[in-house]
Amino acid sequence: MTRIAPRTANPATVRRLVDTGLHPTLARLYAARGITDPRELDDSLATLIPPAQLRGVDDAAILLADAIEAGARMLVVADYDCDGATACAVAVRGLRAMGADIAYLVPNRFEYGYGLTPAIVQLAAQSEPDLIITVDNGIASIDGVEEARSLGIATLITDHHLPADALPQADVIVNPNQPGCSFPSKALAGVGVMFYTLLALRAELRHRGAFADGKGPNLATLLDLVALGTVADVVPLDRNNRVLVSQGLARMRAGQMCPGVRALFSAAGRDAGRASTFDMGFGLGPRLNAAGRLADMSLGIECLITDDMGRAMNIAQELDRLNRERRSIEADMQSDALLALDGFDPGQRASIALFEPGWHQGVIGIVAGRIKEKFHRPVVAFAPGDDGEIKGSGRSIPGLHLRDALDLVSKQCPDLILKFGGHAMAAGLTIRETDFARFADTFEAVVQALIDPADLTRRVDTDGPLETGFMTLETARHLEHAIWGQGFPAPVFDDVFEVDNQRLLKDKHLKLALRKNNARFDAICFNYAEPVPAAIRVAYRLAVNEYNGVSSVQLMLEHIEPA
Repeated sequence: MTRIAPRTANPATVRRLVDTGLHPTLARLYAARGITDPRELDDSLATLIPPAQLRGVDDAAILLADAIEAGARMLVVADYDCDGATACAVAVRGLRAMGADIAYLVPNRFEYGYGLTPAIVQLAAQSEPDLIITVDNGIASIDGVEEARSLGIATLITDHHLPADALPQADVIVNPNQPGCSFPSKALAGVGVMFYTLLALRAELRHRGAFADGKGPNLATLLDLVALGTVADVVPLDRNNRVLVSQGLARMRAGQMCPGVRALFSAAGRDAGRASTFDMGFGLGPRLNAAGRLADMSLGIECLITDDMGRAMNIAQELDRLNRERRSIEADMQSDALLALDGFDPGQRASIALFEPGWHQGVIGIVAGRIKEKFHRPVVAFAPGDDGEIKGSGRSIPGLHLRDALDLVSKQCPDLILKFGGHAMAAGLTIRETDFARFADTFEAVVQALIDPADLTRRVDTDGPLETGFMTLETARHLEHAIWGQGFPAPVFDDVFEVDNQRLLKDKHLKLALRKNNARFDAICFNYAEPVPAAIRVAYRLAVNEYNGVSSVQLMLEHIEPA
């Protein structure tokens, strides 16, 4: 069962926003998302929260400035997803521009696992760094930091993940979610934390008179990478993150991006001149992530740090190939999962746990997400690891903080989860294969205790009906140009339409001609092969369809039910 839940907007707020010159549809959408003052839509860099409010960032600036002045060897240890790759590229590009001796290391996830482990420190030590800088990881790396200390290597942790009860004894930690940090935006992605660290470093070097022009490098040139990592990591787009993303998108649309980002647009078949958050989340991000899922994320990082356009294009094509391979593996795994769940009715169950010996570690998160979408339950999917262990990746639904749920499982059964980490909506963990059934039962009991039963009913949040007069190409362009994402969702409208025509494309996508108030609209619902009645209620996105050089409005259907 699915419940359509329209948002509401205060009419007085809508009028106030319209009076500032905002498109009426955008005014209604923004008001429904909590915008009450037009100044909240100011996306200029001047409105960013000052770096000084981020705990540890000034100490990090001093540590880095001292290292640059001493000619110290620095090594970035990156994570293997899009946020980690972009954060690494921002670190390498930014630090090089400020005179640092900088290299990077991104360990193979299947050999070394996640975070700054002692084994990764031993690997890093082979290049004899004086300072290790983590990006998008490290806040839980107590043993790894201790290993670095024993080898005489300083550590700077830049991360955004939630910390455990104890913090690593690093030289400096920059993380908006660490205890005692009053930074207003707790939603910074790992790439955002690194960007802020560079802003503080530049200010420190200016204070020391390090730049001949007194200003130093223009760090705004990194905002295409900051925007890409922020959107791809699906962090909430609070006001500060919307500014970062908006500025990065503006640079992309103006053609001011690094060769790697330009090459990824080309490989994804998307127009950078019309770049949107959708392009980053569903076009560029998955191609970068494919490297970390199936191969080595150093391939993605090389794409983002090279200044050679030809090399960037070659790497982007390889990333595109890996992404196609990833999709094929994912389709097979999803088929296995759905076969195992054939006839499954979640009923009173509040969670799903799955394990198949033939599954690939790099794709289980995506499969967990697909199964979550089908059954609207928190899902943890496991694949084989080493030495009798299995690696799990989980995806949650609104109403359950997944990392907190795993933390409670760990407290109730201290010997069950070997390690875990993550966010509210996504998390990873490792258990013994022999403990899978015990984990599934314990996780189910914890979810049952934490979740409100009402949250187990799928809810489609919408913005209600859209007046026929606004179902235009102009409105669709306005929506396409705006900033949407996690916590600031893209507009979804709902209404009743008459069905004039329906047919299947490629035996799996439903193509329709819909009518409302004598106006006719083309519509499509992907991966939906069932015939529909003559009148339907749908939830849809208003999109621009480009075909043979002609632009038209198309409704992208996300939910269908009889009218």
